[in-house]
Amino acid sequence: MTFSRTLLALVATVFLAAPAAAEDAHSTPQPPAQKWSFAGPFGKFDQAQLQRGFKVYKEVCASCHSLSLVSFRNLAEPGGPGYSAAQAAAVAAEYKVQDGPNDAGEMFERAGRPADMFPHPFPNDNAARAANGGALPPDMSVLAKARTYERGFPWFVFDIFTQYQEQGPDYIHAILMGYEEAPKGFTLPPGAHYNKYFPGHAIGMPAPLSDGQVTYDDGSPQTIDQYGKDVSAFLMWTAEPHMMARKRLGLQVMIFLLVLTGLLYFTKKKVWKQVHA
Repeated sequence: MTFSRTLLALVATVFLAAPAAAEDAHSTPQPPAQKWSFAGPFGKFDQAQLQRGFKVYKEVCASCHSLSLVSFRNLAEPGGPGYSAAQAAAVAAEYKVQDGPNDAGEMFERAGRPADMFPHPFPNDNAARAANGGALPPDMSVLAKARTYERGFPWFVFDIFTQYQEQGPDYIHAILMGYEEAPKGFTLPPGAHYNKYFPGHAIGMPAPLSDGQVTYDDGSPQTIDQYGKDVSAFLMWTAEPHMMARKRLGLQVMIFLLVLTGLLYFTKKKVWKQVHA
């Protein structure tokens, strides 16, 4: 009887483990954590990296993805890429922005101004889908905050104390690095591409980057890995442009609270000294 039960348990384990193993073969791995200059409570953006990331966005991503919540003048604001007002205006002038209506009631195009938002690459969502095989490229303004993944226990506990908030940039970098040939047994829908870090693995966007695609003037490596890190850092800035000011304010508040706590403690000791005596 004992042998029979053992045999049945073994057979059941094999049959139950087979689907699980097949599922694990196509499971989504966790994006590897990268080192970011803006990580932690004292981190700050690297201006050179933000400028490189903007170049990658402008030359590669902007053909499909919009930055509808970012204006050209933001490029010259403190805590950002560090462009001057004249440089931001020059970048704006490279774009055509729809304006109007004019006196004749017609819309027209003009050169961009610093106060303008980055224009959409397509006139509407239907045009964007038609140009991308039915997939709608997401707006990238807050992509680094909108995309995340579960870190699991015990990492989420550590994240509370380390102020870890880099899931978005880690995810974006992983997606850019995650294109591979589809494994055996995995069927891709028509027009889709295999990406091991994308949920479901079937992504509509083809691999956008290749080594040497964007020219850097500062001598940084012109590799997919470096492009991915730079554009991910840039998108973190677009999602949270006032992060450095927030961190400075948070540090000032913590110092104030510590001083206030000390003052309250010694005040309490002074006031209640006679009572305890």
